[in-house]
Amino acid sequence: MSAVLDLSRASVSGLLRWRAETTPESTLLRCGDTQRTAAEMLDRVAVAGGLLREHGVERGDRVALMASNRVELLDLILGCAWIGAVAVPINTAARGEQLHHILSNSQAELLVLENPFLAQVEALPSTAELRQIWLLDEGEVASVLPVPVDLIPDGGRAVEPAVVGPGDPAVILYTSGTTGVSKGVVCPHAQFSWWGRNVTAQLGITSADVLHTCLPLFHTNALNAFSQALVSGAQYVIGPRFSASAFWSDVADSGATFTYLLGAMISILAGRPPGAHDRAHRVTAALAPATPAGLLRQFEERFGVVLIDGYGSTETNAVISASRTEQRPGFIGRLQEGFSARIVDENGLDVPPGTPGELLLRSEQPFAFASGYYRMPDATVAAWQDLWFHTGDRVVLEADGWIRFVDRIKDVIRRRGENISSVEVESVLAQHPGVRDVAVYAVDSELGEDEVMAAVVPVEGQEIDFAELVSFCEPRLAYYAIPRFVALCPELPLTENGKVRKTLLREWGAERADWDREAAGVVLRRNRSA
Repeated sequence: MSAVLDLSRASVSGLLRWRAETTPESTLLRCGDTQRTAAEMLDRVAVAGGLLREHGVERGDRVALMASNRVELLDLILGCAWIGAVAVPINTAARGEQLHHILSNSQAELLVLENPFLAQVEALPSTAELRQIWLLDEGEVASVLPVPVDLIPDGGRAVEPAVVGPGDPAVILYTSGTTGVSKGVVCPHAQFSWWGRNVTAQLGITSADVLHTCLPLFHTNALNAFSQALVSGAQYVIGPRFSASAFWSDVADSGATFTYLLGAMISILAGRPPGAHDRAHRVTAALAPATPAGLLRQFEERFGVVLIDGYGSTETNAVISASRTEQRPGFIGRLQEGFSARIVDENGLDVPPGTPGELLLRSEQPFAFASGYYRMPDATVAAWQDLWFHTGDRVVLEADGWIRFVDRIKDVIRRRGENISSVEVESVLAQHPGVRDVAVYAVDSELGEDEVMAAVVPVEGQEIDFAELVSFCEPRLAYYAIPRFVALCPELPLTENGKVRKTLLREWGAERADWDREAAGVVLRRNRSA
């Protein structure tokens, strides 16, 4: 992949215009009952940008968006980029301190909501810098918020796109990929262009493909899949939310030839009994980071789908990848053209092939990586030390160039495709009146990713009601962040300098748990509109 940047396609608007001018009548988007050609998509985005501009959104303004997958959400994300504003898509499960932090840190003045999520905003201690909330659906709303809450305005006239540079911010995606509060990853326009170019080239996506995603638009995966459709001329299909029982019939109905899976989804699908839909589809390959090593060949044999592992992140790009013709169980692929990598020890010194170390990355492609964390300069400097992005992930580079993922160095917990900050979960549990001290960490999941476990030191003389502890967490945490396992202990194990020895806690694992939420039959309340 050449590192030469075509400026006409280096922005989100430029890439969309190029697709619309090249193949205007080709189908670009399908979502539910909506189908649009490339030319129609261009028109809708120009109108969405015009609507935002008419109501005071200017270049550089952040617009927060909280909705399940729907065409209006994609229109507004792209409409922000069209006028030089910055979209902030928010995880629909966010609530409590996490949601308040995102709104405060982003300094968004406009929030566009799907109606069921209004209650999560109403429960916040303040509305940060919000001046206006738009609802996507009609219906009577009696809001107690101190800012106007109105149905999204009608109309909007198409406007010309703003002139933006390839390094100008297009989207801020909040991720808790490391310990600490959620960080807003500032994704420049050209990063999406490079994602589209890189993955299209690596995986051989063509205009004959139909790209199906069931992943949410507040994650980089689904947004980048749209970029791949723009670059390749393929169709982009936003399917229903992932359901193991309906997945193969969904992709069959869409006519998909290519789809996107996460590690836990692979395990769930492989664990289901054989069914009539297992091969009754056109999908031949899937981008599938974190593929469990034991399922790579088994999945292809059963479903006829080649799983292509790889490595990328919100901060980086499609840096490491296998291919349609070459995969290796337990390996994430080879370093791709246009990127540099180092594997280093704890002192930042390069380690020889075959030795585990932290993966550091650098792009030779201009603006292919994020530009930092929004309004978090210290976190940005820490992550980009010595002008290398420090992933916090431990890998092994073999002599033949294949890279094997070992583990995560930092205390991130990854469950069902969601990154969970242990600090955020700990801060909620610590508010419980019966909890004196707490540590949250990952333990192995039977699905191949992580489960959330908490070691709790109770207040002296008090007993912990585990089910009540879950009820305490539900209005304060995203459902996926609520611990499954809880262990009671008199004290947390500490290092000499007073830090919790989470490595030891992880080694103890779920076997030390005093309670398993799933075994106890406690079902989390979950907003089905999410």
